[in-house]
Amino acid sequence: MLQAKLSSNFRLAIPKILCHDLKLQAGQQFTLIARGKIIELIPIRSLQDAKGMLSSCVYNSPAEYRDRQERELP
Repeated sequence: MLQAKLSSNFRLAIPKILCHDLKLQAGQQFTLIARGKIIELIPIRSLQDAKGMLSSCVYNSPAEYRDRQERELP
C-alpha cells in the first residue's frame, strides 16, 4: 500500500510509481470529491487522451442497446 504525507503547506505528493502506472504528468489537474472521510482524486483528461476509451462498445445499431419500449412508436 502506498502512502503520502500532507505537508504544512497542505501539499500532497503522489508517489512516483503511482504517477508512472497512471500516466500522470507534472501540472496534471484533478477533480476532488469528498465522500465522507474519503477524498477521491480524479485526473482530468483531455479529449485527445479520452479518444478510444469506449471502443469496447460493439453496438452495430441503436436497436441493439435501446430499451424495447423506447423503440416502439406511440
